[in-house]
Amino acid sequence: MSYHALARKYRPKSFADVTTQEHVSETLRRAVSGGRVGHAYLFCGPRGVGKTTLARVLAMALNCAKRSEEGEPCGICDNCTRIWGGHTALDVVEIDAASNRGVDDARDLRERAMYAPSAEGRFKVYIVDEAHMLTREAWNALLKILEEPPASVVFIFATTEPQKIEQSASPILSRCQRFDFRRIGVDQILSRLVAIVEQEDSEATDEALRLIARKADGGMRDALSLLDQVISLTGGKVETESVRKVMGLVEEERYLELLDIFSGSKHSEVFLLIEKLANEGYDLVEFYHGLLDILRTLLRLRLAPDTEVHLPSNLRDQLLEHSIRFEPEDIVRMLSAVAELEGQGSLRRSSNPRVLIEMLLLRLSYMDRTVALEELIKALGGVPPSVGGAGKIGEGGGDSGKSEQIDKGAVSDVPEPDVESEKQTQRGSTENVSNGIIPSDDLEEAWTRWLESGNNIPLGLSGFLRSAEVRELSDGRLEVTTLPGPGARKLKEPEVMLEICKGVAAYLKRAPDIVIADIKMEPLNTERITEKSVREDTLRELLQQEPRLGRAVEELDLELMD
Repeated sequence: MSYHALARKYRPKSFADVTTQEHVSETLRRAVSGGRVGHAYLFCGPRGVGKTTLARVLAMALNCAKRSEEGEPCGICDNCTRIWGGHTALDVVEIDAASNRGVDDARDLRERAMYAPSAEGRFKVYIVDEAHMLTREAWNALLKILEEPPASVVFIFATTEPQKIEQSASPILSRCQRFDFRRIGVDQILSRLVAIVEQEDSEATDEALRLIARKADGGMRDALSLLDQVISLTGGKVETESVRKVMGLVEEERYLELLDIFSGSKHSEVFLLIEKLANEGYDLVEFYHGLLDILRTLLRLRLAPDTEVHLPSNLRDQLLEHSIRFEPEDIVRMLSAVAELEGQGSLRRSSNPRVLIEMLLLRLSYMDRTVALEELIKALGGVPPSVGGAGKIGEGGGDSGKSEQIDKGAVSDVPEPDVESEKQTQRGSTENVSNGIIPSDDLEEAWTRWLESGNNIPLGLSGFLRSAEVRELSDGRLEVTTLPGPGARKLKEPEVMLEICKGVAAYLKRAPDIVIADIKMEPLNTERITEKSVREDTLRELLQQEPRLGRAVEELDLELMD
């Protein structure tokens, strides 16, 4: 007897044996048992997930004389054996639409569907595989029979590209019951491979089978074909090394070596690594896909070191150690740059992918590392801003980050607080001496110290008041020049001004007299706003807030990134 491939030998014979597609198999089984079978079905999904298999199982169930009450076929009778093996059957016809796609083939199918089944109680089942290959004219020839089908006739169309059917023959979709098949998970494929290895009296390691399951990309047929290939190579013992040899996978140690190149900025070693891989016969496109997986795993370990990844323990520890060398932002940028190459499609179209991959790795090795602003200032001999002012943003409100986006404008004067409130704030200032706050005679200094403390700042006005300009007038009053916006309107409320005066009074030896300057709106800027101008304005405002940053920009030739 000739050898049967594992993908054919272990093809499911019942609805219950189909993996992952319970939403389809259970619906069809109940339809068979309840006598509610439709006249046309459209099975959509990626390759190797069970579309043709379920089509055959449905045909078996409809024509099985020993069908159970639950709708399951027996799988052993003559009809079931013929249909399951894809052999000639009177009532079940499989058509490959890739080679029978014309209008004449569709007319022939339509004429054959007019004949009754071979026996009472049976169904004529037509399984059309690769249905998206049918021409528009062929679909038009089938429209009428799909709308008014003969009795006991069932059409099953299977396709991996339903969007093509929607584009060429959208009326077909409304005449069929559509089922979308899902990709099979790695764990489900792995459990199935383990069971098959035991039935074949072979040996396999979990790591080797997991490599096959991951490579299958959700297709059970692909996984069984790979397993069949590895068993043929090794004679029954499936190990990691043999799986890598068959699939052309690159060892993880090569990726660890590449990460060392990135972290050490050893740019010239990129060419040596790629040359070594090419000389050893590795597929560079396969190496590229492995790099995507390694960077994704590296990012997961960097963000959550305790996360569960399906890797050997020693490899996991090595990746965790390498992940500490990179900031999460750097790994995200690296992963984005690598994914961009495949997104553009240039790798698949290129006749020489080696150059593209070398340039990609060089870009990653030259990629600048993210440096915190505080670390940069410290490296230049400066001291980062005190935590007291920055750490109180949550208390003072959430508008501090938005002050850079507000344009200058006019604000009306706010009514001054009454005499009683001034007496209360003056009494409060004397009480704060005992609390460790030393009042000052300088109004501007008292204003600055109050904002840095974050105490008694009106809700939502912290960033707005920090962006205001203050100066002491000749008559002893404090003039506050604000920016237009919601905060300026809020300052007109007497309760808000009273709270501000009370907060400043704690740092002043006398009751403060605060006035809001009335400035005119500047004319709108009619110049075109470009990305360069926005970056220049933002950098200018950052330098005003932190003058020491200017030295870093000049000496290191820094530029503002997004």
